[in-house]
This record gives sequence, C-alpha cells and structure tokens, in this order.
Amino acid sequence: MRKISSINFKTATRGTSREINRQIALNLIRTHQPISRADLSRLMETNRANITFLINELLAEGLVREGATGGDAKRGRKPTFLHLSTGQKCAIAIDVRASRTFLMITDLIGKQLEDIISFPTELNPAQFVASLARRIRQILAEKPEISGCDGIGVVVPGMVDRKTGKVLNAPTLGWRDVDLLAPLQKEFQDITVQIENSGKACALSQIWTTRHDVSALNDLVFVSISDGVGVGVIVNGELMRGRHNTAGEFGHVPLSIDGPKCSCGASGCWEAYISNIATLSRYFGKNVNKRQPQSLETAVFTIEDLIKRARGGDGKALAALHSTAHYLGLGLSSIINAIDPTCIFIGGEITEAWDLIEPEVRAAIKERVLTAEGAKTTMRVVPATEYPRLRGAVALVIAPAFAAPMVA
Repeated sequence: MRKISSINFKTATRGTSREINRQIALNLIRTHQPISRADLSRLMETNRANITFLINELLAEGLVREGATGGDAKRGRKPTFLHLSTGQKCAIAIDVRASRTFLMITDLIGKQLEDIISFPTELNPAQFVASLARRIRQILAEKPEISGCDGIGVVVPGMVDRKTGKVLNAPTLGWRDVDLLAPLQKEFQDITVQIENSGKACALSQIWTTRHDVSALNDLVFVSISDGVGVGVIVNGELMRGRHNTAGEFGHVPLSIDGPKCSCGASGCWEAYISNIATLSRYFGKNVNKRQPQSLETAVFTIEDLIKRARGGDGKALAALHSTAHYLGLGLSSIINAIDPTCIFIGGEITEAWDLIEPEVRAAIKERVLTAEGAKTTMRVVPATEYPRLRGAVALVIAPAFAAPMVA
C-alpha cells in the first residue's frame, strides 16, 4: 500500500474530482484519438452528461478539438470525433551523447515535424550551450508556421539534479557539476527548459507512448546502451530518482572489482562490459574510447559496422557480441532480482543484433536469477530508429499537462 505523504501533498477539495476526471479524459483522448464522446463515456464508465460537461470545458480552453464525423452510425446522428488540439506550438528535444548531439522538433503530442539533425558534441559546456542555442534558433526560424515553443527537453548521459538542472556527473562527456539549465534558460527566457538523465528519459518515453499495450504498464525498467549505459526505473507509474538523483545507476554497479576501467574512473562497472565502446574495444583488442586519439579505422568504426561484420561471417565480431550479451544478461539478472519489473526494455544500436545475442542474454539471466518466474521476465527491444531518448526529451515537455494530480 502507498503511504500518504505528510510533506508533498495536496488535500482534496470539491474540484479534485473534476481535476482528476479532466486528466483522465485528456489522457484517453491522447491515447485513443480520434475518439467519440460515446466511446469516451464507456472508457471512463461515466454518463454522457458528465462527458458533455468535461468536453465542453476542454473545447472552450482549446485543449481538445472536434474532427470528422463517424461514417458507420446506423441510426441517429453520426458521432463527432475528438482530438487533442496541438495548436501551432512545438516541443524541442535534445539528446546529448559523447560523440554527437541529436535535435528533434515535434508538435505537442510528439509528432515529428522535421528530420532529426545531429552535430558533433562540444565537450566544453559553454561552447556546447552556444552551439546548441544557435541550432535551436535556426530550426525554429525555418518553421514560420509555428507560433511558439512550449518547452525544451534535454537528456544527458549522466546523473542530473532535476531541481537545479545541474549535471552532477557525466563521465562519457567529462562533465562534473556542470550547470546546464541556467545558461540554456538565459538563452531562451520565455521557454521552459528541462534537463534529465538519458536512461530515465528513455523510461519516460515508454509510459508516455501512445501504444496502449506499453502505456498501460505501471512498472518497467529501460536499459539504454550506447557510448555508456543508462537505466531508468518506473515503479507504480512513477520515475524513481532517489534522494541524491542516483536511483537506477545500474551501469556503475560492479560485475567485478578487477574488471576493465570504466569512464567513471572505477573498475569493473557493468557499463565497462556492455557499452558500445566496450564491445568495440573487445573486438579490436584495445581501448577505443572516442574521447582519446584513435587510428583511422577505430575512429570511424561503429557498433553497426561490427554487427554487419558479424552477419557477414566475421567470427571475431560475433564473439565480441556474444561476450557483451553474456555480461548484459548478468546485469539484467541483478535488476530482475532487485526490482522484479513487469517488463525490461532494451534500447540502443546493439538491438540491431538482438536475434544474434538474445539466446546468450537469456542464458545468462537464467543462470543468475533467483526464481524460475524471474527468468521469464518480459524483454522488449526498442530499435534505435524509435529514438527513445529524444522521445523521452519530448515527454519532459508534454507530460506535465497529462500527469495525475497529487492528492494526499
């Protein structure tokens, strides 16, 4: 059972029921649009009069719009379908990685409006902010039909203090105690800027998706594998942050104290075994950290290239992937034992090789989980082409309008 907070709460009033029903209606329209009033009434299990009152209110506020009428009504008036009103505003999503930064612009339901752009990541924070601000202004200038921007969501591969927007530690970027929020907010004073850890953002991307089978999940874990490893944990529909913003940092839980050096400075972290850099280093037999000088081959060689070689019969490439899969499974078994999630999502470029590595991953999980049911934990692959980090950055902007009111 959930304890009533004696610190962070809001007492119920006459308007509480109305506020909750509004949020339920907005979320159902968001996930089922186009939807008729009759269908909304059935989903909410309330009478048509209540629905009419709610929808009239949402229409008056410009949050919902009416669309086409239904064509299959056999008697009476054809139903008028409801949609969320996105207006002419947008959301800006930023995914910061050690090598490149990605930028996406969407409407307020997350529909992509332009091709994703990317550019080399400036590791100097001040130069990074200046470069990012210039590109955001450029993409907004190229969309004159947009009346404004509702928010900018930035996801970073490191620990983030959500209250201050400070990047506490992002080893792959070499950032520690970097205030990213203040300079970005100074650049865009009329736009709300939010900073979040990339693993947590990926988890948010799943609960705010419009796929009904996924958005219905109340607990899940997302493991994002790229230059580093990010993990986001959702429990009872809420993102776990922890008192010091380190909840979910499974990437820096050691598999062995004598293991390879991690970007955080410690040895044997899970990240040091399963990141893209770890897999490539295993293949080449040497460290291929992209922040350090490399030979021409290792500087341009990617995890996608390695997967292609593995599919082409390169036994060494396949062995590198299988080794990564084994360590991935070992780490996942710890997550299953500790949290027992309904579902684990795996994201990142390595998912392109899921058919090659899944048996090894599941074998390692089975070897270490405490129960037979734990070994059957559902795993879902989220292809890199779905851009879960960017989708999570969008969720930072749009989710507050749909979040449940905090009562008791």
